[in-house]
Amino acid sequence: MVSYIIIIIGLGLAPIAISSAGLSGGQGWEVPLVATITFATVVGVSLLGKGFFKIVPFLIAVIVGYTFASIFGLVDFDSFSNYTFVQAPNFTFIGTYALNWSAVLMFLPIAFVTIAEHIGDHTVLGEICEEDFLTDPGLDKTLLGDGIATAISGMLGGPANTTYGENTGVVAMTGIKTAWVTGMAAVFAILLGFITPVQALMADIPWAVLGGMTIVLYGLIAGNGVKVLVKSKVDLGNMRNLIIVATMLVIGLGGAFIQINDAVGLTGMSFAAIVGIVLNLILPNEA
Repeated sequence: MVSYIIIIIGLGLAPIAISSAGLSGGQGWEVPLVATITFATVVGVSLLGKGFFKIVPFLIAVIVGYTFASIFGLVDFDSFSNYTFVQAPNFTFIGTYALNWSAVLMFLPIAFVTIAEHIGDHTVLGEICEEDFLTDPGLDKTLLGDGIATAISGMLGGPANTTYGENTGVVAMTGIKTAWVTGMAAVFAILLGFITPVQALMADIPWAVLGGMTIVLYGLIAGNGVKVLVKSKVDLGNMRNLIIVATMLVIGLGGAFIQINDAVGLTGMSFAAIVGIVLNLILPNEA
């Protein structure tokens, strides 16, 4: 069932990539052109690149896409004016604010969403790295890591920290699987967060450039889900399995939504995951 969730993650993100790339209409010719150039750069470097260049196709694609976006007037350079070179982020330390337990309970159901994506992403990473991360280091430890990271980030006024499907696509494309490289990348990302021009540069990357890259990334996520499905030899000739996958795909990709409270609802992947679990428990196995 995890493979179905992985496919839903990738395909569920597809409309975002298409919209960002200007392929949904109404954005002129510049946006699709820049997205196409960025996409071609990712593909070309990934297939033809040698040595160092082969492991950084997305970085090269950002540079190339950003350059063409600037030429076509898609970059707003106003954010580069009136800045200091080094500037600390606006931290909000615990103790300087009052905890709102109503808000905590309101957002609690979101944990089900991140848990579902966490399992799916770690299954994909396991396939890519030829490891079983759900066993070693274990799902309990990886989920605990997500929870601790999110709690610390929240105490500093930052966003939730969890697995992201985009990163599994990067690992698949670059072939870099060591945690040490990922850790060093995190350190560099933190340090770069204090350099204002870099912040402005990242914030000003046009959606056309991101769209060109994410067409590849999101497709890789869905493709890896299919890979897991094939490798696990799921019998789709079995009507029970076919009903589960069909229901999950329609709910996950069809925009199904159930309101839980005033601010939170089950939608997309999380809704599909819960439905899949329920169906897997109640549907009888064929003799």
